[in-house]
Amino acid sequence: MKKRVLSILLTVVMAATVAVGCGSEKGSDNSDGDKKKVGIVTMVENGAFMDMKEGILEELEAKGYTEENTEFDYQCAAGDASALSSIVNNMTDGTYDVVFTIATPPTQGFVNAESDTPVFFCAVSAPVAAGVLTDMEAPDKNATGTSNAIPVSEIFELAQATTPVEKYGLIYSGNEDNATNTIEQCKEYLDGQGIAYTVTTAPTSGDIETAVNALISDGAEAIFVPNDSIIQDGVEKLAEICNEKGIPTYCSSATTVASGCFATLAIDDKGIGKKTADMAIEYLEGKALTEIPSQVIGIDYCSVNKTAMEALGLTEDSIQTEYEVNILE
Repeated sequence: MKKRVLSILLTVVMAATVAVGCGSEKGSDNSDGDKKKVGIVTMVENGAFMDMKEGILEELEAKGYTEENTEFDYQCAAGDASALSSIVNNMTDGTYDVVFTIATPPTQGFVNAESDTPVFFCAVSAPVAAGVLTDMEAPDKNATGTSNAIPVSEIFELAQATTPVEKYGLIYSGNEDNATNTIEQCKEYLDGQGIAYTVTTAPTSGDIETAVNALISDGAEAIFVPNDSIIQDGVEKLAEICNEKGIPTYCSSATTVASGCFATLAIDDKGIGKKTADMAIEYLEGKALTEIPSQVIGIDYCSVNKTAMEALGLTEDSIQTEYEVNILE
């Protein structure tokens, strides 16, 4: 009898041990096995890029991709091409489910690596010209995403309606494909309208003061700034010089307006991040990347810098646009 009771007890204990062990092991395996790994990469950090990153993360979380089931790895190259190359090498090791690239340089870095890691780019102004795909409707280089194609003609229409001039100054670094492409679009538009312009480059932010003064000396009555991280680094000085001389400054992003330029027509930076995340979620839920066309995101509002507006002697009523006007203090 004692032997039978002991046998029953051992059986119960062993069964319980197996049950507890299986339960723990199964939970751990499922958690680790199902966990996604998501990379986010920027070349530099600025207000616009950080808003885009926040938009990506907010949308992923809203759709169920939280830290409990997803590993997020954010990396910034701090403007260093070698650092970007290292980041690309690390994130194309086959362990990342998707990588988000913000703006053109990191997107080109990943596409040029020709890895199997799917890339979802955010705010690439000219994806085809940048070589990250050959057809917006049919991604063919394992990369798709959103484009903030600069509405060049509409920005100059805003400028001519609000502060009409006879000659513009165009400034860019010459080091970023997207900015160079925007300047070419500006020249094409101004040529078509018969409006004069002068162009200069500032290869470093330290060259901006000299470049701006050269444009003004050459007769520029207003200045246009593309999305260019080098010019962005020195745009406060650019705005200071122009405000003192009563010269309006138009640009390509709300971030540049916040940094001192007078006005632009722009997208909502957090919004474009969310739209990019939605495209990646389609992929994560089973859709082939090649079946997710790239999207051009349209204008959301007109951003105006209050200090620059007052320096020009204008008021909000002076802004000639059909879009909602956001005055940035």
